[in-house]
Amino acid sequence: MNRCLLAVFFLLLSVPRSGHAQEKKEVDLQIWNGYRAAERTALEQAVAAYNKARAGTGVKATLRNIPSDAFTDKISATVPRGVGPDVFIFPQDRLGGWVESGNILEPLDFFLDEPLRKRFLPATLEAMTYRGSVYALPLNFKVLTLIYNKKLLSKPPRTTKELVETCAKLPGKKEDSTCLVYPYTDFYYHGALMNAFGGRVFDPGPKPRLDAPENVKALELLMRWVDKDKLLPPEPSTALTTSLFNTGKAAMVFSGPWFLGEVSPNIDYGLALLPTVDEAGGKPMRPWMTVEGVAVAAPSKHKEQAFDFVNFLTGPEGERLMAVVGRQNPALQQSYDEPAIAQDPLLKAFRAQAESAVPLPNLAEMTMVWSPMTSAMNAIARKASSPKAALEEAQKSVQRDVEGLRRKRPPTP
Repeated sequence: MNRCLLAVFFLLLSVPRSGHAQEKKEVDLQIWNGYRAAERTALEQAVAAYNKARAGTGVKATLRNIPSDAFTDKISATVPRGVGPDVFIFPQDRLGGWVESGNILEPLDFFLDEPLRKRFLPATLEAMTYRGSVYALPLNFKVLTLIYNKKLLSKPPRTTKELVETCAKLPGKKEDSTCLVYPYTDFYYHGALMNAFGGRVFDPGPKPRLDAPENVKALELLMRWVDKDKLLPPEPSTALTTSLFNTGKAAMVFSGPWFLGEVSPNIDYGLALLPTVDEAGGKPMRPWMTVEGVAVAAPSKHKEQAFDFVNFLTGPEGERLMAVVGRQNPALQQSYDEPAIAQDPLLKAFRAQAESAVPLPNLAEMTMVWSPMTSAMNAIARKASSPKAALEEAQKSVQRDVEGLRRKRPPTP
């Protein structure tokens, strides 16, 4: 009898009880990105490192590469329907529009404590913040800086006065050459000069303010560089920028890390801070800072695990791989204490320039600025309009579009 009772006892122990002995559920996190080349390789290595670190937990990350030119549209189309990724990497300029449209980005404030917030360069976390909430953790940033040909220029100018003087003394200048070149009719590139004057796109509200007097002053100086000082070519373009620099017909370029991959191996180049602007009281040129963030998709069924991956990728191990292998400037402050990053001349130069950079506005209204400002910049360059008149026209256009947008959506509480 005792043996029978004992057998029944062990039999009961062997029966799984609900919530205790059930098999661990596997979670396969879907990670979407639009990277190519070295950046993709770095991200693949980071995902492999994450999976190794989480082995045995039932959680793994699976990477999916989306063509970069289709990436943001695919996010907009799939995520709200709940058929997209758990985690995705995106540029800050889409942040405001995606928050306003809803069901794309999960706010992360619940997961964030003060030490985690403070581990990033402040401007990069600001870029991932919209209406007071953080919607992604910053991964990397890009800024413009001064890139110069060491054969033509032994010492880069530190001020705009030195810039003009240096260019005037540059030997061997021909009709098809220039001292400085960059696509200055592209509003993104012009932002560095505009911001030095205290110019702006929006006043608080936000209210469009493209016709601000500081914006006019910045454009007047730009056109003086073109017409009087002959620093810049009359018809700029990205193709012309690359061509002139690679053929030794331009001493300096204002551009970002994307340009370095286009520089000829025959050019010995250096990087330096953008000059301070004497005409703006000695203020530094303040380029736009563009930031990529790592976000949790709002419809994800695995938000805690998804944030765990976001935290890993934007933490020390993930950021080191993205910097050393992917050649990205990390948003994580402590990354610059590592010798492999701190001693890298390119990463170091862009990090220094970031100190004066301004996060590109992530407002939904910002998408309405680019086209009118492109028209304005080109009209000014062609002498079809004065800076003041062109900006006033752009202001009217953006104001009209913004008012239309706000009529279509309910006011924010």
